[in-house]
Amino acid sequence: MSPCPGLRITGLGLTYAAQTVFRDLSVHLQGGRFSALLGPSGVGKTSLLRVLAGLDPPEAGSVEADDGGSLAHRVAYMGQRDLLLPWLSVIGNVTLGARLRGDPPDMARARSLLAEVGLADRAADLPQTLSGGMRQRAALARTLYEDRPVVLMDEPFSALDTLTRAQMQALAARLLFGRTVLLVTHDPAEACRLAHVLLVLSGSPAMLAPPIPVPGVPPRAVDDAAVLATEGRLLRTLLNGAPAIQGAAT
Repeated sequence: MSPCPGLRITGLGLTYAAQTVFRDLSVHLQGGRFSALLGPSGVGKTSLLRVLAGLDPPEAGSVEADDGGSLAHRVAYMGQRDLLLPWLSVIGNVTLGARLRGDPPDMARARSLLAEVGLADRAADLPQTLSGGMRQRAALARTLYEDRPVVLMDEPFSALDTLTRAQMQALAARLLFGRTVLLVTHDPAEACRLAHVLLVLSGSPAMLAPPIPVPGVPPRAVDDAAVLATEGRLLRTLLNGAPAIQGAAT
């Protein structure tokens, strides 16, 4: 895979249902790095991800690859729900993008990816026979099959149990290494374990706090002292930007 471009987001503006979600939002996501985006529910994290994915047009500003090339066909999107089609086999779901484009599916590559995510023996099975963790692994294989240098992930592990979630985090860190990744998550521990840099979106219109770097190489140990210190800094930033809850102690 060629070097992955960074994303240069400049002056982004978006209004939804007569409410300004964000205005003049700018940030540079470095190529080949894992970034995590956090913030209160409803602040606009998913809206921003959809703009970056090209699913929703911004009203102002631009999203560009910092290598000067087009972002067309270079971005993959993995959502919170696995969205596996129930009538297709696991391997059929993994190769769905190729079929929709009219390309012959690369079955050898799809099987190799299923082996990477521990589903080599479930390729012919239907999604309803899989556990939640298995379905998310299949969704990750489908995302990787697209082989895009930029990967956008919207809380893809939030519905999983703690152990499966930790396993998926480690798997994603390994298989997405070297790509430009932006992960939306509500979990500070997950963000600190996976990301090179943390971004916090808050306010109305939403604004980004200064980026928080995370020391070490992902996936980090959950009890690493530097990670715990960064998680504390992240929580303080989140609390400072969160709307007050009436009656809560300060």
